[in-house]
Amino acid sequence: MKVIAYLRVSTNTQDINNQKLEILNYANRNNLKIDEFIDVEASSRKDTDTRRITELLSKANSGDVIITAELSRLGRSIVEVINIVNELVKRNIRLVVIKQSLDIRGGHDMQSKILITLFSLLAELERDLISERTKAALNAARINGKTLGRPKGSISKSKLDGKEDEILMLMGKKVSKSAIARILNTSRTNLLEFMKKRKLDK
Repeated sequence: MKVIAYLRVSTNTQDINNQKLEILNYANRNNLKIDEFIDVEASSRKDTDTRRITELLSKANSGDVIITAELSRLGRSIVEVINIVNELVKRNIRLVVIKQSLDIRGGHDMQSKILITLFSLLAELERDLISERTKAALNAARINGKTLGRPKGSISKSKLDGKEDEILMLMGKKVSKSAIARILNTSRTNLLEFMKKRKLDK
């Protein structure tokens, strides 16, 4: 069993040592030895590569433990955090979150099942709110006479632009396309369409 600690601060004015001390204290109280620290200074708005989330997920294997100080260190939105948690559960990787007193052990115990269900409901709520705001913005744009859509024959921009190397790296590690989609906070359909248009599926 390997124990990996993940630490992130948004700016150099924040002290990452506070997170490290909190994690070390937890590990000592629970007879755990930290094998590796992954620490990064990056805003939650940065991509998963910059935040070293991709590296974290690639290093952890079934039976390993990931410890972090709080859930917000993992992702920039509820949906992204839940996608990461679900990926860890499916791969039988234990997740410990100190601030929220979470200890998710592969989803087999009742606490984990309840938490994952709650997380899923929150993710659905966030998606609905985003969809509602998007529709309102589109309606306002139409009312103001703005032309929506893209020129015929052009390749549309995607939130996956710039993640080509990350996708290829995960594919090289034999990570399934469904898992890659969850890691990148997108749907499998969007991922497959992006890979086809960017010729990454060969």
